[in-house]
Amino acid sequence: QVQLVESGGGLVQAGGSLRLSCAASGNIASINVMAWYRQTPGKEREFAAHIIRSAGWTVYADAVKGRFTISRDNAKNTVYLQMLSLKPEDTAIYYCAAGTRIGSYSYWGQGTQVTVSS
Repeated sequence: QVQLVESGGGLVQAGGSLRLSCAASGNIASINVMAWYRQTPGKEREFAAHIIRSAGWTVYADAVKGRFTISRDNAKNTVYLQMLSLKPEDTAIYYCAAGTRIGSYSYWGQGTQVTVSS
């Protein structure tokens, strides 16, 4: 089992920045990929970015590319999402996910709210 705890969400004005953190614990050795998703009420959960834990390779959704950066600190078992130039449409609950394969995530955090005011 793996436990994920997100932090760092909050209220920020448009154009501002936030850094989300996702601390993982448990059977970390089984995890190859970690990702950030986001969800707004009435919509499906949306992919934002993922990172391969070993190699550090990253992929971003078009909506966040160039503004968000996903990174990891394997010594701390933590993944980050640095968000710059935030827009009101970035408002969502952001979830951290972990799994053995890209797109197949067995573990999810509880989510952290990000609100961007215009």
